Amino acid sequence: SDAELRAVFREQIDALLEGGVDLFVIETSGTLSHLLAAVEEVRAASRLPVVAEMTFGEELIAADGTTPEAAARALVAAGVDALGVNCGAGPFACLEAAKRMSAARDAAVGGSSPVVSLMPNAGLPRRVEGRFVYAADPEYFGSMVPRALEVGVGLIGGCCGTTPEHVAAMRVALDAVVPAGSPPGVVRSAAVIVSAPIAAVTDDRAASTAPGPTRLESALAEGRFVVSVEIDPPRSIRIDRIVEAARLLQSAGVDLVNISDSAMARVRMGCLAVAFAIQHDLDLECLVHFTTRDRNLMALESELLGAHALGVRNILALTGDPPQIGDYPAATGVWDVDAIGLVAILARLNRGEDAAGSPIGQRAGFTIACALDPTAEDRVTEWDRLERKIGAGAHVVMTQPLYSVQQVEMMEAEARRRFGPRGFPVPVLLGVLPLHSSRHAEFLHNEVTGITIPDEARAAMAAAGELGSEVGLEMALALVQQVRGLVAGTYIMPSFGRYEQAAELARRIRTLADVADGVGHGLRTVSARSRRP
Repeated sequence: SDAELRAVFREQIDALLEGGVDLFVIETSGTLSHLLAAVEEVRAASRLPVVAEMTFGEELIAADGTTPEAAARALVAAGVDALGVNCGAGPFACLEAAKRMSAARDAAVGGSSPVVSLMPNAGLPRRVEGRFVYAADPEYFGSMVPRALEVGVGLIGGCCGTTPEHVAAMRVALDAVVPAGSPPGVVRSAAVIVSAPIAAVTDDRAASTAPGPTRLESALAEGRFVVSVEIDPPRSIRIDRIVEAARLLQSAGVDLVNISDSAMARVRMGCLAVAFAIQHDLDLECLVHFTTRDRNLMALESELLGAHALGVRNILALTGDPPQIGDYPAATGVWDVDAIGLVAILARLNRGEDAAGSPIGQRAGFTIACALDPTAEDRVTEWDRLERKIGAGAHVVMTQPLYSVQQVEMMEAEARRRFGPRGFPVPVLLGVLPLHSSRHAEFLHNEVTGITIPDEARAAMAAAGELGSEVGLEMALALVQQVRGLVAGTYIMPSFGRYEQAAELARRIRTLADVADGVGHGLRTVSARSRRP
C-alpha cells in the first residue's frame, strides 16, 4: 500500500539523515508514483537536495508505462534538484531518454533547471562462468560524455557494471571538452562528474537543513525588547504549581521563562523536564540553565540532543555551583568541560556535528546564551571568560542582577574597551532581581555570590519599611526604563517563589515601553546593537 511504501522510504531517509548525508539520490525507479512518493518523503523530512532518476527499457518506456517526457514533467512539478535516468539497457538507450527528459524539462520550466542526470549501466549484462560481464568498456563510456553534454546533461556517472576505470575515462573526456577551471560554476568530484552550474545541489548542507529560529532569536533579530522571568523547578514530584506560575507570567506578557538547573547545588526537578512540561502545556518558550557540574561529556550531548528533539532550544551555558555548598556536600562535580566548553559543544551541534566531529544528521538550532557577572571581584578573569564564550559561539549575554545605572554604564564601558566602540557584539539581557525588604537586600549583598547591591539601593530599602516590596519594584522598573537603550531586554529573578511580584514587574515594563514607543504590542528598543541577532 502507499502507506507501507512511504514507511519503508521514511525508514531509510531517517537513517541516512542520522548518518549525515549531503544529498539524496533516489534511483532505479520503474514506477513514477513510487519515485514521487519517495521525493515527497524526503521533502517532509529535510531540505537536502534531491536527485530523482527513472529507469527505462530499450523501448524507452518505464515498467509502469511512463515515458521520459511524462517523468520529466512530473519531477519538475515535484521540485527536485536534478532529474534523469539511470541503470537500464546501457548508455545508448539512457542517453536518448536523457535527451527527451532534457527537452521536456526545458518546455516545462522555460529554462535549464533542474539539472538532468545520466547514470547508465555499462550495457546489458551476460553471465560468464557465474559472473555478470558488461559489454560497454571504459573507452565507450568516455565517448558518451560529449554527446551527453550536447543534449543538456549536467550530472554524469554510471550504474551497474561501471568501474573506477569507467569513471576515469569520463573524467578524461570531460576535461577535454571542459578544461579544468572553466567555465565558472563547474563542479567536479572523483565519483560523480558535474559539468554545469547546479547551485541547488551544491548548497551547503548545514544551511539547507537548519531549523527555524527560536522565538527568542527572532525577537532579538527584530529589535524587540525581550522580557523573561526565571522559574525554579520544584523540590518534589509535583509540577502543577510551576506550570501555573508560568501561566501567570505568560498572562503578564513575558516572552519566555528561564528554568534554573539546581541552583546553589540544591537538588530540584530536572530543568529539561520542567521546560518540556511548560512548553507542552502553554504556548510559552523556555530557556534552560544547563550546567556542566552534574553531567559528563556524553550526558551533556545526549541530553542536549533530546532537548532539541522536544523543542527546548534556548540554552544558558553554565559551569554550575560546586556540590560542597549544597544539599549533598559529599557529592562530586563532573566538569568534563566548563561553560566555555559547553558553548563550544552547542555551537558544534549547530554545525551538525558532535564534540568528536561525528555528524548528527543535520544542524541543530540552539540559541546559545552565556552568563556575565559585571561586578565580579576578579573582573579581569570574568571578562576574559566572556570573550572566550562569545568567541566559542554564544549568541546572547545574560548578566547577574544589577541595581544602578552606574553599574550598567561601567559594564558598557568595559564592553567597549574589550570589543570596540559598539560594545557588546551580541545582545545583552539585563538581570533584575526585585528587592522586597531591607533584610532581603542585605542578605543578597552579603551572602550570595555574584550579587552586589549599591549602598544607595540598600539605604532606600532600609527607609522603605513595610513598603519594601513596592519600593523594590519601582527601583527595578526605573532601572530598566533608564537603560533600555543599552540592553536588548531583561530577565527577572524572583526571590523565594514570588512570581506575583515578578509578573507585576513584567506587566509594568510592558506598559511603560509600549507607551514610550507608541506601539500596541510588545516592546521595541532604541539600541542599534540590540537589533543584531
